[in-house]
Amino acid sequence: MNLAEKLMVQRKKSGMSQEQLADRLGITRQSVSKWEAGSSVPEISKLVALSEIFKVSLDYLLKDYLDEENGGFQPKGALPDEDGDRNGIYSNISNINEKPNSQLEEKVDELTRYIKGYRYVSKTKIAGIPLVSICFSRRFGREGIARGIIAIGNVAIGVVSLGAMSLGVFSFGALAAGLLAIGSFAVGLAAWGALAVGVFAFGATAIGIYSAGVTAFGKEIAVGVSAAGKTAIGETVKGEHCLLYERGVTTRLQIEQFLKSTNPQLFKPLRDLLAAFAMHI
Repeated sequence: MNLAEKLMVQRKKSGMSQEQLADRLGITRQSVSKWEAGSSVPEISKLVALSEIFKVSLDYLLKDYLDEENGGFQPKGALPDEDGDRNGIYSNISNINEKPNSQLEEKVDELTRYIKGYRYVSKTKIAGIPLVSICFSRRFGREGIARGIIAIGNVAIGVVSLGAMSLGVFSFGALAAGLLAIGSFAVGLAAWGALAVGVFAFGATAIGIYSAGVTAFGKEIAVGVSAAGKTAIGETVKGEHCLLYERGVTTRLQIEQFLKSTNPQLFKPLRDLLAAFAMHI
């Protein structure tokens, strides 16, 4: 049997429809249909996944002459002789390619571990959501995302999320989005990062309603080496109310009084925080 025929046989033996198999692989039913029709071939990561789902070797799937039912090697046109050998070609079928096949299985196992990465989902759930979800995978799509109250992974979505790309109430990562977001690029109600965008933004470059950074753009207040906003404090400033910061001359008390006079309704802890930032420009 060729690959297309084996995929169809194994799928039916597993009691799955094309749509069910496609769902497990994270692909469309049309892709499975094309594989079984022989009009396209699965990529290596999908072949590995198929071998795991069907519980067969990758060697079996790829080599037409291997028959899972008898486990033997069946070269076309070879007929058994009186001793049971196939035209004297092989003396012991069970030992044919034993070492190469063993090495191939080891390589397949290594490749499988590499692709699958590491995944952990706690049994404890809150409102149907896992308490902890950890997923470090080289797969793309739904299978490569960590989802939980606490989510950790390459891509993480949760109340508390930590990952290269993270989304959550409290989000930490290279690319972070959430109510509180901390990352190289952070977007949130309160954002802190190399590039921060939010209502309250703090970073090398900060853009927000209230912002503080090396370069700060604030709709209401901006504090930075270079600051632009309705109220601006910095060495270079632009706005309606500006305070030019002079290192060693400008005091924190002056900054606090300036903010209090220009923004009398400003929440005191935020005023204190902005003044502290201003003193470390």
